[in-house]
Amino acid sequence: MFIRRKKTWNIPEREAVPEEVYLGRRRFLSNTGYLSLGALMLSGAGAGIFGLFEGEKKEDIIKLARTTTSGLYPAKRNLIYSLDRPLTDELTAASYNNFYEFTTGKDVWKHVKAFKARPWTIEITGLVEKPKTYDIDELIRKVALEERLYRHRCVEAWAMAVPWTGFPMRELLKISRPLSSAKFVRMSAFMNPEWASGQSQRLWQPWPYEEGLTMEEAASELTFLATGIYGHELPAQHGAPMRLVVPWKYGFKSIKSIMRIEFTDSRPKTFWNTLNPEEYGFTSNIDPDDKRQRWPQKTEKMIGTGELRQTVLYNGYGEHVAAIYK
Repeated sequence: MFIRRKKTWNIPEREAVPEEVYLGRRRFLSNTGYLSLGALMLSGAGAGIFGLFEGEKKEDIIKLARTTTSGLYPAKRNLIYSLDRPLTDELTAASYNNFYEFTTGKDVWKHVKAFKARPWTIEITGLVEKPKTYDIDELIRKVALEERLYRHRCVEAWAMAVPWTGFPMRELLKISRPLSSAKFVRMSAFMNPEWASGQSQRLWQPWPYEEGLTMEEAASELTFLATGIYGHELPAQHGAPMRLVVPWKYGFKSIKSIMRIEFTDSRPKTFWNTLNPEEYGFTSNIDPDDKRQRWPQKTEKMIGTGELRQTVLYNGYGEHVAAIYK
C-alpha cells in the first residue's frame, strides 16, 4: 500500500499566511517605500545586530533590473514546502547579508552598485554528457520556476525564513546528464575585483568563492537553485542572478552569484574549508551540538524580531536528508 507521509516542515493550511495577505503586504511595502525605524525597534531588533536602516527607501535597498525573464515572477508557490514560522520581512532580509566578495559587514546592499547581473552565463562542465554554457535567461526558460518557503540558518546563529523562487537542482542534473563517474559538484562564483572590493582588498583569500556538494546532496529534493526571492528576481545582495540554497546546511554553503558548475570525481576545495578546515567542514550540516564553531549553536535568533528558537539538527529537514549521511 502506498502511504503518503506528511513532510515534517508542513504546517496546517489554516496556519499558513494566505497568498492574498502576503501579496497585499508586498504591495503595501512597495507603495510606502520603507519601514519605519520605530517599527523595527518595536520588533526587537537592535542597531548593529540586525542591520537597521533609517530613512532609506525600498528601491535604495532592493535594486532590480528589468530582464527578459522578469515576467516569470512571482512564480506559483509549491505548497509542499511551508514553514513553522512567519516569513522574515523583505527589507530586513535584504539589509542583513553576508557576501564577502563585497564587504565583511552586513550592509551588503550599500556595496553592490557596480555589480551587473546581465549579461551572465552559467557554464556546465566536467563529467557530464551535455556540457554547455548557458545564458542565464536561456537556462531559466528551460525549467519550471516555483516558489518555496525555506528556513535559512547562518553559522553565526542568526536565521530567517525566506520565500525563494527557482528550481530544484535535480532538474539541472536531468539537463546536463552527469556521468556515473561524477561524485561531486563544484560551484564557482564570479571573479571581478572591479565589482567586488573584497576580491581586490583581501588578496590572501581563495577567490573566486567556491563551494561543493556530493552528487547525492545535489540530487536531494530540497537542493534548490534560486533565481528569485519575495516574488521577484534576486537583487545583488542575495546572490543574483542565481544562487544555491541547501536549507539543512549553514548558509555559507549556499554559494551566491554562480557562474560555473563542474561535475567531478574528486572532492572540491571550498572557500571557507580552505581558510579554516577545522571549523568549516565540507559537509557543514546544521547541528545544535556542533562544537567546532566559534558561535554556540544551541539556539538561533530570527533577524528582524530577535526571537530565539532552539536549533534543530539538519535545520528540521532531517527526515529527508539524514539518510544521505549514514
